[in-house]
Amino acid sequence: MRILENIISDRGSKYAVSGGPCASEEEAKAFIKTLCTKKKFAKATHNTWAFLTADTASKNDDGEAGAGMVILRMLEREGLRDHIVVVTRWFGGKHLGGDRFRHVQNAVRIYLDDLGAG
Repeated sequence: MRILENIISDRGSKYAVSGGPCASEEEAKAFIKTLCTKKKFAKATHNTWAFLTADTASKNDDGEAGAGMVILRMLEREGLRDHIVVVTRWFGGKHLGGDRFRHVQNAVRIYLDDLGAG
């Protein structure tokens, strides 16, 4: 499990990105469960994620409408398969509007660059 914390901060909201191997919906749920054993991530406002395999794709917005699709599209573009990417947000009290999608994209890009895939 690779975790990059405090990568983006905007109007009080803070973001982290994490990921690791994932080949099924069950593995995705297990990854999130493991991530949330860390108290900080369990208390996050949103843990949005997506993964892609040769046969399937899955995503979860966790209340951040549309964020899972942003992650999934980026994984498809990069051709990153059998890997989950989770963008975590701690809400800072101010709504970010469309900027939240830019932050999700930037978080995924930071992760892919760190992974060497981007």
